Amino acid sequence: MHESILEFRGFKYLKLSAWMMLVVVLAYALHQPNVGPPNGGTALGYALGTLGLGLIIWLAWFGVRKRRYGKGKMQLEDWLSAHVYLGLGLIVVATLHTGFQFGWNVHTLAYTLMCLVIASGIFGVYAYLRYPQRMTDNRRGQTLREILTQIAELDLKAREISATLGDDIHSAVMAAQEKLAFGGSTRRMLSGRDPNCPSHAALKRVGELTLGLPVSEAERGRALLALLARKTELADRVRRDLSFKAKMDIWLMFHVPLTFGLLASLTAHVVSVFFYW
Repeated sequence: MHESILEFRGFKYLKLSAWMMLVVVLAYALHQPNVGPPNGGTALGYALGTLGLGLIIWLAWFGVRKRRYGKGKMQLEDWLSAHVYLGLGLIVVATLHTGFQFGWNVHTLAYTLMCLVIASGIFGVYAYLRYPQRMTDNRRGQTLREILTQIAELDLKAREISATLGDDIHSAVMAAQEKLAFGGSTRRMLSGRDPNCPSHAALKRVGELTLGLPVSEAERGRALLALLARKTELADRVRRDLSFKAKMDIWLMFHVPLTFGLLASLTAHVVSVFFYW
């Protein structure tokens, strides 16, 4: 049976992350600083900071590892599952490293960027667990290319029939074919809908025009409406498919830049600690 990244190897990396969090929480609870409240400058603070730094570098390296072909010591699924659970565990490690001491400085900036990176990653996990199955259901056994090919075939048949039903009907069909487009703005892509869809407009317009057709042309009118209805349904499926794909990708627009920002602020954090404190 297919095993999701969250269940991979019997929740191996969830257990590893849970043990890590348990250890650092117990260490924090038992730690008694010589002076002042717990903070990143104590022995435990430095230890947790080192652990957090190592985790961040390892987690960031996943972006490089997943683009490498060939067999390594860890399967890509192991990396991904560990990436998810150790990324969540990092929140506990980093928070205890701060000793809950926050302010308007580069240290808090690094912590904030880390939280944003993790939050965007959580959405990424949600997207990749939810939308692939919805894409499969939406495509109904077809590829996106096959659906687009089917739309083109319906267009050809619709043109042939509409050419025999008068200029008004033919013009409505041709205009819808010329104006039909997929994609557009990010907002439209994410919505999966086009309020001004020419296929919907043509179906409505042709439906009105075929009401006045003579009996000899009524059967062709019904056939044309069936073609347009099928094309409209396929166009809606294409937009939903593109919407699912956009929702699976858009988090990377935040996750990757935030990760680079985190690495930069983390460098500033480490340099300032060791050279200015």
